[in-house]
Amino acid sequence: MSLSAPTLLVQMNPTHQFKPVASKSRKTVRSSQCLEGRTSHSSKAVTVRTRTKPSRKQTRPQSSPVSLPCFRNTTILPPEFFQIDALDLAPRLLGKFLRRDDVVLQITEVEAYRPNDSACHGRFGVTARTAPVFGPGGHAYVYLCYGLHTMLNVVADKEGAGAAVLIRACAPVCGLETIQERRGQQTEKPILLTGPGKALGITTEWSNHPLYTPGGLELLDGPEPDKILIGPRVGIEYALPEHVNALWRFAIAGSAWISAPKNTLRLS
Repeated sequence: MSLSAPTLLVQMNPTHQFKPVASKSRKTVRSSQCLEGRTSHSSKAVTVRTRTKPSRKQTRPQSSPVSLPCFRNTTILPPEFFQIDALDLAPRLLGKFLRRDDVVLQITEVEAYRPNDSACHGRFGVTARTAPVFGPGGHAYVYLCYGLHTMLNVVADKEGAGAAVLIRACAPVCGLETIQERRGQQTEKPILLTGPGKALGITTEWSNHPLYTPGGLELLDGPEPDKILIGPRVGIEYALPEHVNALWRFAIAGSAWISAPKNTLRLS
């Protein structure tokens, strides 16, 4: 990233309005640390740049614009954005940003889970764990996989539908040091963010959190990718054949920040 404008981590659609931010000083300020990412197949796609906080004291915003310096003109996505079929929402989430505290991640890979889907947690009906999946779109659904991995999902569709989009991978934009501490890995390689839940510092207590309200965990608007990869979802061998083979996994073409396996993905 040049110091005059941030370079985003996907190939941007030229029609999408996303305003760059004026340059800042190189003095190190951890809470506003932002990264440069170039669209590349190389795992060494990220270098660190830093920016200083504005001299005037800032308070948490009460409206949708985000206060982090490199996201001042970015808005939180409204509830209606999420209240569509999970299969439609999933590719629309690519390129969008997740923000919590000083950490900002850009979504690079997702999977759709729909009603009547034999791979969806909604197949179990409403339980203490799955209740958020049946809420209105725009809330978080967080669960533990094998008791170890914090899996973040975005609830989709109308209330009662029982659908969600799994966030499989992200690219770091701000807060690299915080991410490394939370993950316990001193690396800038894509393995750092295969499963972004821990990088964001969330637990299952965040399940049912509204992603469209300021504060806490927020989902922000971002650029649309030029090209999208599609493929079958991962780790659902227990599901019916038509759901195992459904091409409901989506990823940003050209991004290094995609989880394995990559050889099952192709251009849409």
